[in-house]
Amino acid sequence: MKLSSELKALQARMGYEFSRPELLVRAVTHSSMSSPTRDDNQRLEFLGDRVLGLVMAEALLAQDRKATEGQLAPRFNALVRKEACADVAVQISLGDALKLGRSEMLSGGRRKQALLGDAMEAVIAAVYLDAGFETAKDLVIRLWGDRVHKVEDDARDPKTSLQEWAQARGQKPPNYEVVSRSGPDHAPVFTVAAKLESGEAAEATDNSKRKAEQAAAKALMARLES
Repeated sequence: MKLSSELKALQARMGYEFSRPELLVRAVTHSSMSSPTRDDNQRLEFLGDRVLGLVMAEALLAQDRKATEGQLAPRFNALVRKEACADVAVQISLGDALKLGRSEMLSGGRRKQALLGDAMEAVIAAVYLDAGFETAKDLVIRLWGDRVHKVEDDARDPKTSLQEWAQARGQKPPNYEVVSRSGPDHAPVFTVAAKLESGEAAEATDNSKRKAEQAAAKALMARLES
């Protein structure tokens, strides 16, 4: 199978050349482009999530041999969650090579965090199937780079931290409210407020509702702890 110029360029950015190029084609094919004769990347995404998890678990154990499970778990979650995968996807311009249906193209699919994160996991699985675990591991460690060493000791999800803070003080879980939404449908901008039962609140803005919620929770936690 001959690869398109976009996929050849992606291989160069990844630093890996497939011996079975059909795996890479499948990894970058979104469900909006699937057909009876063309598989999408959903099954690869499922596998890639597990390969990534094992790689990061091994890396964290090797990096800090004295860390407890309670310390390792939030670091692990920070490295494997969809936001981290999407960041790496942006780093290698994976979006430029995605095969998308017309609706996804028009809605800015090449920039969507969830779609990029899923595709990154699918690419990891494709490398694993093409050359085995050690090669996939080498790729992940190289692409994630300093993220493994710089991950915060307490890398818990900000929303989880804020919820635990509220519950420890007998309050209801935080409420998240979309204050405003602007921009076109393919590139929306959300302003979200995180609010506690006791009245404290903070706002944040991002092009993803989920990321805006996370940022608002982080801002509110910083205010509460100051």
